[in-house]
This record gives sequence, C-alpha cells and structure tokens, in this order.
Amino acid sequence: MTNVSSSIHQTAAGGYAVGADFYTKGRPDYPGEVSEWLRDTLGLQSGRVVVDLGAGSGKFTGYLVRTGASVIAVEPVPQMLAQAWPDVISHLGTADAIPLPDGLVDAVVCAQAFHWFAHAGALSEMCRVLKPGGRLGLIWNMRDTSVGWVKQLNAIVDRYEGDTPRYANGDWKKAFPYAGFGPMQTEHFRYGHTGAPEDVIVNRVRSTSFIAALPADEETKVVAEVRALIEATPELHGRDIVTTPYVTDAYSMVKVAG
Repeated sequence: MTNVSSSIHQTAAGGYAVGADFYTKGRPDYPGEVSEWLRDTLGLQSGRVVVDLGAGSGKFTGYLVRTGASVIAVEPVPQMLAQAWPDVISHLGTADAIPLPDGLVDAVVCAQAFHWFAHAGALSEMCRVLKPGGRLGLIWNMRDTSVGWVKQLNAIVDRYEGDTPRYANGDWKKAFPYAGFGPMQTEHFRYGHTGAPEDVIVNRVRSTSFIAALPADEETKVVAEVRALIEATPELHGRDIVTTPYVTDAYSMVKVAG
C-alpha cells in the first residue's frame, strides 16, 4: 500500500496539517458561474458520481454536493480530511493511488490541488477511475494582482515559496497534453471574497501551505507585515469589511479511448 505521508510534498504534509483551521476560515468561496460549469461542462447531476481529489477541508465539496451527484472525497492530509463535508464518503489517499475501483466515476475534480500532483502517474490514476467519456475538471482561485495592494500582498507571501508547487508558476501545464485526455477547455470567472480583514486577508495568507509550515517566529513576522499592509492601504485601513478580488480559472477535458 502507498505510504500516504511519504507520497505528498513535505510542504503540503506539514503546512496543511497545522494550517487546516486557517484554510477553512481564510479560503474564498467560488463565483456562481462555477455551479453552471459543473453542470454544463462536467455534466454533474443526480445519478452521476464525482471524486473531489485533494478535497482538503471540503471548501469545494459543497459545490459538488449541490449538483445532486454522489461525491467521494479523497485527501492525503488527515487533519484536512477531519474537516471534510458531512455525509460525504471520504478516503485518505493520494492522486497517484486513488483508493477506488476502475471505471467507477463520471468525473474527477481537483480544486486548488492539481499543481501538487501534476504528473503522468496521477493522470493515469484519474483515467483509471473514470468511466469512458468521463471528465476531468481543474479549478483554481487566484488573487487579482491587477489591484495594487493585492500585488503587494503577493510579494510578501511569494518570497517564502521555495520549491513549493504552485498554480501561478504554470509548471502544472507540463503534464499536458496527456494521451488519456482530449483537448483542454478553459473558462475564467471573477469573484470578490468579502469579509473581515482578519479572515479574507490574514487567515488566507496563514492558510498558504509554505507560510503555515514556517517556524512560529517567521510566521509571526509574515502576519505582522500583512497587517501593516492593511493599515497602510486606504481602501483597507479601519474597515470592518473588505473585499479581496479573485480570478477563477477552470479547465476541463474528456477521457478518450486508449
């Protein structure tokens, strides 16, 4: 059997283990168009089965549940899986060893996750559990760096990334094209994450894997910098409620006959 803890990146294993609470509090939801994307592009509805691969604390699972499809959550970090969506079948497992039988599911969805396992072994496993003609969906929320203070916020965070896999650097695209899937289709949506600054900015930063994995004193310095940015930014300073702008990128492809 695959050793789950040894088959995931050490930053994910460590950061998400200690940062699970911040993930739940700080991560944004998704725009309304995502529900249509799940229904119209991925074909999710009652009678279908979908895997939420890299499900984390279940931030995206609710969107899958609301399609009416049967949802199976697969996540390698026990502390994240412990917060998973209630009444959903869940398994501790990795993308390169999905604990499901061949040809079981109609769709596999990776929300904020595929960059952690963007390799042929994981794609082979996704093809294995998908039915013929099944669909793969990849989706990410990204802060909109066309806004000045957001670009400054990212600059504070990004200097700690090290070798951590990230969606933003585009390395995940090297996994494609992949023989088991047809051409990739792309859609983009916009969303504003609104709430208390401590949640939508500070806790969002603290939920970042490589920030959560920092020694306590280093994380404290990062948090102090983020709070100083909030104080120095006119549209954020002194406000009980703020909005962080996001762009949501959604990709889909169909399993093809091998």
